[in-house]
Amino acid sequence: MSNVSIALAQINTRLGDVPSNLEKHLNWIDKAASNKSDLIVFPELSLTGYVLQDLTSQVACKPHKDDPTFAPLLRASESLDIVVGFVEEDVRNRFFISAAYLSQGEVLHVHRKVYLPTYGLFDEGRFFAWGDTVRAFDTRFGRMGMLICEDFWHISPPYLLWLDGADIFLFMSSSPGRGLTEKPELESTHWVEHINQAYASMFTSYVVHTNRIGFEDGLHFWGGAAVYDPSGKLLDQAPYFDEHLLQVTLDLNELHRVRTRLPLLRDERTGLLQREIGHILSDGARNAGR
Repeated sequence: MSNVSIALAQINTRLGDVPSNLEKHLNWIDKAASNKSDLIVFPELSLTGYVLQDLTSQVACKPHKDDPTFAPLLRASESLDIVVGFVEEDVRNRFFISAAYLSQGEVLHVHRKVYLPTYGLFDEGRFFAWGDTVRAFDTRFGRMGMLICEDFWHISPPYLLWLDGADIFLFMSSSPGRGLTEKPELESTHWVEHINQAYASMFTSYVVHTNRIGFEDGLHFWGGAAVYDPSGKLLDQAPYFDEHLLQVTLDLNELHRVRTRLPLLRDERTGLLQREIGHILSDGARNAGR
């Protein structure tokens, strides 16, 4: 398949109200299907809301067909592929900020957020366990990777996805607006947009970012869902602060064109990286013992 039509569902959610949020998901999935989308991507924690705190255990679910929240989503994934954000509870009752990729009635992949911000206005480390894997996965549209908000504020997770074969990066966030620049522009907006554009060009891959909107417990989420091509060009962007379904078609042949011109992946020296990280870690351990 040379083209993939992706819908970015920039939505508001109701804190802790999973049934209401699920109904909204199904409505937006129907909209995307009527537009002949191949894939729809929802924001971080789209099924639950973000500032959950003591609600965390009450809204948690498990991504399989017997779960009452996932059952209708899996049925809907017969029409188009779906990425949703949710609170995942594992068999030992740990809770994760997770994203699931659903396709043709199956759970294809689940990513657990590996970096949990616990500073400033963020408090995730008090309520959630961190994930400890970053893996790309195969879909019927090519190899993809998923990251959640703070994950892509660190360069290592996108880099690992790139090395693991991801050609399309799916980034999801519940990013609140904070700080101002001289333009005027939100400092958080400026930062996210610039690093996503940088990842697209450095890793010669598509970057798809969906962010939520709305107010929640004093936070204002800014939206601005966007897609960048493998040369770092902005293909399209949703408006700030409004619900919006952004539809973008990815030309997968562009991967070939850009990587022929810029063979950055071909020339990446992973053996050098492995060796030097080993030296840095061993030197750090020796210095800590002094």
